Amino acid sequence: MIMTFHAMKISGNGVEIGALSGGIMQAMVTTVAGLIIGIIAYIAYNTLVVRVDKVVHRMEARSIEFIDLLEEPGK
Repeated sequence: MIMTFHAMKISGNGVEIGALSGGIMQAMVTTVAGLIIGIIAYIAYNTLVVRVDKVVHRMEARSIEFIDLLEEPGK
């Protein structure tokens, strides 16, 4: 978009579509690339959070089993 506004400034009153389209296309391409990277990062983050939650729940269950084992009367 910076290139587009610069082209508008240089051309003065007579702005041509061809001078603007290059900057707009570049801005749209970088926006799409940013969205793709952001979506992939968001999915990866949520996947890792789910995996960590599963590990934490397993650890809690095992620790409760261990504490119950320690509190059993001697056999």
